[in-house]
Amino acid sequence: MLDRLHDHGRARRVFRLRILFAALISLVVVLTLLGRAAWLQIAQHDHYLAKAEKNRTRVVVVPPERGRIFDAQGEVVADNVATYQVQITPEHSRDVGTELAMLADVLGLGARAVEALEERIRVGRRFDPVLVKADLDEVERARLARLKPWLPGTEIVSSLKRVYPYRELLAHVVGYVGRINAEDVKRLDPDAYQGTQYVGKTGIERQYEDRLHGQPGYRVVEVDALGREVKVLETQRPVPGEDVALTIDVGLQGVAAAALGEYAGAVVAQDPRDGAIRAMASRPSFDPNQFVDGISHRTYRELLEDPDRPLYNRATTATYPPGSTIKPVMGLAGMEYGLLDPDKRFFAGPYYQIPGNDHRYRDWRKWGHGWVDFEESVYRSVDVYYYDLAYRMGIDRMHEFFTRFGIGQETGIDLPGERAGLMPSRDWKQRVKQQVWFPGETVIAGIGQGYMLSTILQLADMTSTLALSGVRHQPWLVAGEREPRPRMTLSKDAYWERAREAMRSVVGHERGTAHKIEAPYPIAGKTGTAQVFSVAQDDEYDAEELERRLHDHALFVGFAPYDDPELSVAVLVEHGGSGSGTAAPIARQVMDFWFDVEPDAEVQPEFTEYGD
Repeated sequence: MLDRLHDHGRARRVFRLRILFAALISLVVVLTLLGRAAWLQIAQHDHYLAKAEKNRTRVVVVPPERGRIFDAQGEVVADNVATYQVQITPEHSRDVGTELAMLADVLGLGARAVEALEERIRVGRRFDPVLVKADLDEVERARLARLKPWLPGTEIVSSLKRVYPYRELLAHVVGYVGRINAEDVKRLDPDAYQGTQYVGKTGIERQYEDRLHGQPGYRVVEVDALGREVKVLETQRPVPGEDVALTIDVGLQGVAAAALGEYAGAVVAQDPRDGAIRAMASRPSFDPNQFVDGISHRTYRELLEDPDRPLYNRATTATYPPGSTIKPVMGLAGMEYGLLDPDKRFFAGPYYQIPGNDHRYRDWRKWGHGWVDFEESVYRSVDVYYYDLAYRMGIDRMHEFFTRFGIGQETGIDLPGERAGLMPSRDWKQRVKQQVWFPGETVIAGIGQGYMLSTILQLADMTSTLALSGVRHQPWLVAGEREPRPRMTLSKDAYWERAREAMRSVVGHERGTAHKIEAPYPIAGKTGTAQVFSVAQDDEYDAEELERRLHDHALFVGFAPYDDPELSVAVLVEHGGSGSGTAAPIARQVMDFWFDVEPDAEVQPEFTEYGD
């Protein structure tokens, strides 16, 4: 009996303990649930509200319209046209790799293109859309729309595509835009370029990127379960980029390019009164439209490997020996240093020899020129006259004087990639080559050969300085604030006039090397040739026996009208033979158009073997 009572009491105690334990467990569970609910509802309220809102709404970045580019007459040279493009936003995608594979299959993207997209996504922000393909046709848009449920991060958007209506004509000046790549992402402001797929790569497009780009806007849109837009909730309009006006005249640019014909070379036309560039043609050229949406690897390789280098801007990036175009400046230096009396006659035989040296520095005219004064030395382009002057002047004084004209220095034009060229000196050779300077190197520098290198833009700028007797302006393509250049002064202003008169005789005198281009308006100029290879001491230059690529480069610099200069022109024709036969007629054609003069049918570029 007692045992049964004892067992019954024990059972009740166990039962109460179990009830207490169950209640404790229940209490813990309830408190946990309440705590979790409080955490979610209070502490994490903003976070989950945003996530919920994100499932219902989406912020769509609206890229700005890129500013257009015009020529001096208001012609559009870089425009925007409406098109459709497909882009992927990593943050909206469930599996970026899978989506890219599907897009590559539908759009026919190659492995190289997919790798570039993966790299762009890797270095970018997950909420920034990445361009996959532009210029979608109707079939591509239909295929992508059908696959939309499996492509949550992909969307088709209307956009503006950059086009260049003048194609090859202005490629080196205007440049082009291209897709933003991984390298661009590292240097660009991510907020300013949100939603933007293109950036200026070369030329004016790159130089004035900040002005052309603009500021992005956005739209807050409501979306359904499939991510499709239902309605727009909020809009912030983008700020379009500024339009940019160039000093280039498309008509003059076209004449300059056409005048070069099949030759490789460059033409620069500048207004000496303010430095504005009116034409800057470089041939051969390329179509910048190929680069906008990504040029194929094969096409790009063909452009890079083309021996004529169409991607190379021969006006600002290529450097050449200036040849005899520097002789008026050499004469100025001789007068300024007291080494040259412009009225004193000098006997110019067929060659020059440094005292005590047997080497003969030959004149381009194999029988020489006889007795000449300064003016004759310029208009007949007498090499021996300048061999002697250079030897007496020395390379260091030449360096000092030509540097004042900007030879061997960047002009500061508002284009990327300008080269400085080279105005050699004794110190330069010692520093760069660890070699001493030889007198013979000074002699050939006197006719613009040897180490001396300049761009065609520098020669145009030098000519403008001569045209206005020392007044200098920085070359420019787009209006803006620029530091004024001080006038280049000489001990006597009369020296400028003597140099200018000599240049006028180059065209105006019947024995002038460019008399062929005499026009209804007075032209002053100077012809030149630049050797591509050296001729042995006792050999003669025979153009007919040489490959075309070994012919001399032909140059001409000039300005007009002589008495009131409005246009300076510099022409370089690669392997053109002579400045008088090939380069000078090109300059005449450019000037005829500018001054609205009926072209002279007899003045045409013509390869000639001899003559500056």
